[in-house]
Amino acid sequence: MPVAGRRRDSNESDEYFLPFSVRPMSRILARVPRGWLILACIGLIALNMRGPFVAVAPVVDSLQQDLGFSPVELGLLTGIPVLCFSLASPLASLAGRRLGAEFAVMLTLIGVLAGVVIRSSGAGVSVMVGTVIIGVAITIGNIAVPLIIRRDFAPRRQATAMGVYTAALNVGSFLTSVATAPLAELLGWRLALAASALLALAAILFWVPTVGARRAFVPLAVPVHAASASGPVAGVGWLTAGLTLGFAGQAFSYYGVTAWLPSFLSDELAMGTAEAGAGSSLFQIFAIVGGLGVPLLARFTSTTAVAATLSALWLTVPVGLLLAPSFWWLWSSLGGVAQGGGITVIFIAIIKFAQSQAAAGRMSAVVQGVGYCFAALAPTVIGFVHSVTDGWTVPLLVILGSVLAFCVCTTLSVRWVARQG
Repeated sequence: MPVAGRRRDSNESDEYFLPFSVRPMSRILARVPRGWLILACIGLIALNMRGPFVAVAPVVDSLQQDLGFSPVELGLLTGIPVLCFSLASPLASLAGRRLGAEFAVMLTLIGVLAGVVIRSSGAGVSVMVGTVIIGVAITIGNIAVPLIIRRDFAPRRQATAMGVYTAALNVGSFLTSVATAPLAELLGWRLALAASALLALAAILFWVPTVGARRAFVPLAVPVHAASASGPVAGVGWLTAGLTLGFAGQAFSYYGVTAWLPSFLSDELAMGTAEAGAGSSLFQIFAIVGGLGVPLLARFTSTTAVAATLSALWLTVPVGLLLAPSFWWLWSSLGGVAQGGGITVIFIAIIKFAQSQAAAGRMSAVVQGVGYCFAALAPTVIGFVHSVTDGWTVPLLVILGSVLAFCVCTTLSVRWVARQG
């Protein structure tokens, strides 16, 4: 796969800085086309960017029993990373622009590795501290990886790379959620949570020889004027607002459905806990289809048509569960495709419209920072509305409203980007 970036000038001089254990891999990877290496690394990096905090859900009972966590503290363990996605986005954007994307990705991987180890090694405070470190580290990756895709891949390949990235996010979530419970029964919850570190180690072992040790470990000193230099572009404010509202609708809907779909299935269809959990996993699995399907569909039709199609699929979740809940498996599957493809099409719009790396970083920080703020509120808001109304009709109407925000704002924004191109 051709990329816009060039190969390193001297593998030999860069190899000098690599640990001896990594040098054989560096020689092997030097024979592989750089485009394929970067794409493989993006997939490995993405496996680390959702799984570590999804892993907590299957072992919450063990955490509560061993550490004496209250329900509020348990909620924080899953909510902290999403809050970090929102609050730390400006810092992550700054790191990506001023320190270099390669170094920013390395910060992500080392941060995930350190956070997972700390979270698994101590008492309640260590669990919380480790979770915060994981959240901040992943936030940096949320900004840095799209910047690498924009810089290193030719325009006609960027959508494919972004699809691989978002699909791998969901693969990581699915694998971690499936594997954690059996590992906890076999090894205990600490080692089960620590197992996420293996994915971070694998990504580091590929990333360092691919980009070079100096770029991975030494920050790139970008002058302030170079990092911020980009003239005003007509319509960028409106487009950023539109994509931000679209992403907020997508994120609120995703986290709301993810948190409460098992409870809905249990209440409305009398499913057992295990059955409801397995049923809701369709919503996660089919996101892989959405992430990979958007670039493929975009080859045969416009991105506006892609956004409209995803909007229609997203609407089937709240509307379908309201009108025909017995077909939950269909709505979960279609909604999974929509949520996996929705984030893909939004990021594609950002990297295509942005006039520079700095502009892309700033736009991505705003879109994700505000969007994830709404995402962090979703489980609490949906749960509160459910408890007040003692039913699922009004909560589903709230999700319908957030889905409509995604549909309208994303489709109009993508259409505007297509016209500018």
